[in-house]
Amino acid sequence: MKIWLLLGLLLIHEALEDVTGQHPPKNKRPKEPGENRIKPTNKKVKPKIPKIKDRDSADPTPKTQSIMTQMMDKGRFQKPAATLSLMAGQTLELRCKGNKIGWSYPAYLDTFKDTRLSVKQHERYGQLTLVNSTAADTGEFSCWGQLCTGYVCRRDEAKTGSTYIFFTEKGELFVPSPSHFDVVYLNPDRQAVVPCRVTVRSAKVTLHREFPAKEIPANGTDIVYDLKRGFVYLQPHSGHQGVVYCKAEAGGKSQISVKYQLLYAEVPRGPPSTTISASSNKVKGGDDLSILCTVLGEPDVEVEFRWTYPGQKDERPVTIQDSWRLIHRGLGHTTRISQSVLSIEDFETIDAGYYICTAQNLQGQTTVATTVESS
Repeated sequence: MKIWLLLGLLLIHEALEDVTGQHPPKNKRPKEPGENRIKPTNKKVKPKIPKIKDRDSADPTPKTQSIMTQMMDKGRFQKPAATLSLMAGQTLELRCKGNKIGWSYPAYLDTFKDTRLSVKQHERYGQLTLVNSTAADTGEFSCWGQLCTGYVCRRDEAKTGSTYIFFTEKGELFVPSPSHFDVVYLNPDRQAVVPCRVTVRSAKVTLHREFPAKEIPANGTDIVYDLKRGFVYLQPHSGHQGVVYCKAEAGGKSQISVKYQLLYAEVPRGPPSTTISASSNKVKGGDDLSILCTVLGEPDVEVEFRWTYPGQKDERPVTIQDSWRLIHRGLGHTTRISQSVLSIEDFETIDAGYYICTAQNLQGQTTVATTVESS
């Protein structure tokens, strides 16, 4: 019994020595009071990458969305492509969303006040309908919303729609021209266009000079072909003058266009260059008087004349005759001369005074005057 008691006391003693004699590991240090007791870790943390918003969504510029739709068969609608090909004879119906819609379409339809074209404004959309379409209707059809304040409206550039439509007609590779011969003026300060437009989108089109007979290459630097406009002379000069025509090939068939006379016109753009002269600045009673107002300008720019004269308030009878013609000024340069002649028969005292001529073109107007006395 004593032996077992001694052995038990001995085991307890050794256990107490192990507990009190335990030392901390060499790589650890005792914690200081208040020190964070969360063990550091070597676990790799994947950094969070902030999401970048799509560039378009951050762009403050409003997006332009097409407001145009095309009426298909069975009452279906779809947004038209940038270019469409339709067979001549088909009915075209376009709609554009908005309660005030403006329209643009080939000038041919406006020039002849074509009854085949109908444009209507409904409560929520504008509607354009073209029936019995022909190859001549080929061109750009566009619409836009209008922002109106009272009676003044402006175009809403954020709400537009457009499509270029080829109306394919048997035997017509080119958009028909109202004449068999046309004149294209070459100005050194702007592009010139030979309007060889086709009705078949896939047609191959070439430009040719009549004499000497040869093909004129559209090299992309001097001359380019634009499907919607024709052959574009980027920097016209006098060497481009002459008679040209176009040739189109499609589906194993070919066609020649009308001929175009290219004339070089070196006249500065701006208000009319105007002069005035009288048959005499001293006129006897009973004699005839004529005042000539002359403008030199670009061949394709029209000029309008207005007159102010002494007997106008008294409704003195006068004759006014306007005319114009093209003149060649050497080196192939062509100018348009426009004239207005005011004539008076049996000159009277009330006809003496200032004769004022005002000439106006698209760039502005010019006023000139001369004095006529009674002798």
